[in-house]
Amino acid sequence: MKKIVIIILTIIISISMFKIQKEDTIIIPDNALRLRIIPNSNSAIDQNMKLKVKEYLENNTYTLIKDEVSLDDARKIIKDNIPSIKKNIEKIFDEGNYDMPYTVNYGYNYFPKKEYKGIKYNEGYYESIVISIGKAEGDNWWCVLFPNLCLVDLKKTNSIEYRSWIIEKINKII
Repeated sequence: MKKIVIIILTIIISISMFKIQKEDTIIIPDNALRLRIIPNSNSAIDQNMKLKVKEYLENNTYTLIKDEVSLDDARKIIKDNIPSIKKNIEKIFDEGNYDMPYTVNYGYNYFPKKEYKGIKYNEGYYESIVISIGKAEGDNWWCVLFPNLCLVDLKKTNSIEYRSWIIEKINKII
């Protein structure tokens, strides 16, 4: 009887540990589309404009592909909307009286290594949209656009919510 109880407890603990580890670890799939914004510098105005562009992209670009299940479909939608993305960035800059050149590059772009909350992300060239503003020498922001793993601050508070397209789809099935 003791052996059965120990085995059952071991299974329960193992399942609990797996669930905790699964929820705390975000693994970026190899076939992901990333998004990166590199501001001109670390000045307050440059960082503020980076955040405005980030907010626009989180609120609008994610909406374009949130229901997509195919990487090819997500790619096509993003590529087709690059002129709109450029136009909206121009509008953000105009509204902020911010006169700075920028580029929007879709393709395989370099991402430096990064560690966030104990998770290490390797440097390398990844399929992505990279928005470079001015000299592109400031602290950047990046996330995974598809499947969506971007950190989204929905309540405009200090709390961060992890949103995963994969988890959303699994929850719909369950």
